[in-house]
Amino acid sequence: MAVSVWDDGWGISVPKKYQTTKENISELLKGFEQKKNEPGFLIFHENGWDYPALCRMYEEGISLCRRNHVPVLFHVTGLTQPQGHSTSGSQERYKTKEQLDWEKEFDCMVQFRKWILDNEIANTIELNEIEAIAVKTIKDARDRAWKNFQDPIIKERELLIRTVKTTHCPCKKQQRIDKIVEDLQKITEPIRKDIISSGKKILRDVCTTCSLKKPMKADLSAWLEDQLKLNAERYSSHLYSNSEKSALNVAGILPEIREDSRVVTGREVLQANFDRIFATNPYALIFGEDVGKIGDVNQSLEGLQAKYGDLRITDTGIREATIIGQGIGLAMRGLRPIAEIQYFDYLLYGLQVLSDDLATLQYRTKGGQKAPLIISTRGHRLEGIWHSGSPLSMVINSIRGIYVLVPRNMTQAAGFYNTMLASDDPALIIEPLNGYRLKEKMPVNIGEYRIPVGIPEKLTKGTDVTIVTYGACVRIALEAVQQLQDFGISVELIDVQSLLPFDRNQTILESLKKTNKIVFFDEDVPGGATAYMIQKVLEEQGGFRYLDAEPRTLTANEHRPAYSTDGDYFSNPNAEDVFDLVYEMMHNYSPARFPTLY
Repeated sequence: MAVSVWDDGWGISVPKKYQTTKENISELLKGFEQKKNEPGFLIFHENGWDYPALCRMYEEGISLCRRNHVPVLFHVTGLTQPQGHSTSGSQERYKTKEQLDWEKEFDCMVQFRKWILDNEIANTIELNEIEAIAVKTIKDARDRAWKNFQDPIIKERELLIRTVKTTHCPCKKQQRIDKIVEDLQKITEPIRKDIISSGKKILRDVCTTCSLKKPMKADLSAWLEDQLKLNAERYSSHLYSNSEKSALNVAGILPEIREDSRVVTGREVLQANFDRIFATNPYALIFGEDVGKIGDVNQSLEGLQAKYGDLRITDTGIREATIIGQGIGLAMRGLRPIAEIQYFDYLLYGLQVLSDDLATLQYRTKGGQKAPLIISTRGHRLEGIWHSGSPLSMVINSIRGIYVLVPRNMTQAAGFYNTMLASDDPALIIEPLNGYRLKEKMPVNIGEYRIPVGIPEKLTKGTDVTIVTYGACVRIALEAVQQLQDFGISVELIDVQSLLPFDRNQTILESLKKTNKIVFFDEDVPGGATAYMIQKVLEEQGGFRYLDAEPRTLTANEHRPAYSTDGDYFSNPNAEDVFDLVYEMMHNYSPARFPTLY
């Protein structure tokens, strides 16, 4: 790989003195430079205004890079910013007159022109003619581009005005409508915001009692509906894949469990599933901290590097941001990478790359580019400060554009890997950290079954209250359901399975219509992912209509879990907490049937 560092000596208004040790990136990286019989970078350094030197440097460096397959760093200094960093960061505010004068003299184009003249490649008259043609070509292209952009918008404005002017009413509001139309017509370069804003204001003022205006109001309403659909496509589409390979189109295949299926640990289910993936999909590969030689810290890849090679099951350094970056690049080139982040709380170090680069890729290119990267990590329940956080709200609100899957066990996790490898969407799969040693039955169709995304699973049927949860909390909820059953409370327990997408078939709403009471339960902070689930069910799905009692949430405390088993018990929600909250709801609903216990 060849990397160019274009160095003007500044980071916006802050000079390299504060940006780079030794004020020179190539000097700083000397320790990485290739030495005799030792691997490393090749480092080249030239000034950006020296055209022939740049040509020689790149010709030599790229040749060595391609021939010897070695990384090359090109450090190009002496660059200038003819227009500054931005309109709010004028160079005159932080550069001296001497610096600005030097930049004018050593502007790359000024020096390039001088080199052409000094070497008699062209004369002044010829260069002036070339520059004049170039300026005209650029201005013509600019004008054509602006016209191509403006013409459709102007036609949209004309359509609105024609629709409004089809009828005229003598009511008082007609004057306000005429003024809105007049103001819209005066805008020389309208944008769609102007048109939609005007259209909505006109619709508000259309007389509802005048028979003349009723057809216009219907026409305007239809126009507005069409425009909003068009603009949704223009500005809000392709956050996720719209192709046939969208994860939403991957049909579910149930894991086949028989009475005589082997009982194994959760990590063995994952290991067998990964073995099948790598055996059948030559594009699949996985990399991360401790993934390769030892087969992952939880042994879910045990023996697979020896079987499939260290190019497909690969160790990396402790560098989450570049693990994600590496996965994005591989996925964009058509491979099917799985980038492992060892623990969920380590995901913080890669969050910026996930949010800015991966989550926006399909959206900002309107489906023109995609990177179906799978990020594998583990989290939720564990004792102690580290590796135990469950900040789902931070993630789901930062990486819209990436599906977030939260399986309760490794059978479900394996099915999600299979689903996402059959799709062209990126996904984050969070394995439950305390599930690797728990016992599960090995599916007969390991590596083949698929868990559909966005489809909750109803784990127990009930009539009194609905509990909604996911991940490691499912096991806790199941324990609480049994305790509540002993006191005559019937619970419908629903595992959402994926937070993005969320409950596509409204399983939770249908349960709420029956129980009329609901609890959202997880290990995120208060107001975290439980608030997200409430918004989805009560607001988006309209679940508020079916409530007979206040909706409740049960979450972890605001801090990380305290040390020790007792610290975990009093920091995170447990089965007794679930019992107490649900019993309190039932007591408030029917005090006689459910008297106070404590």
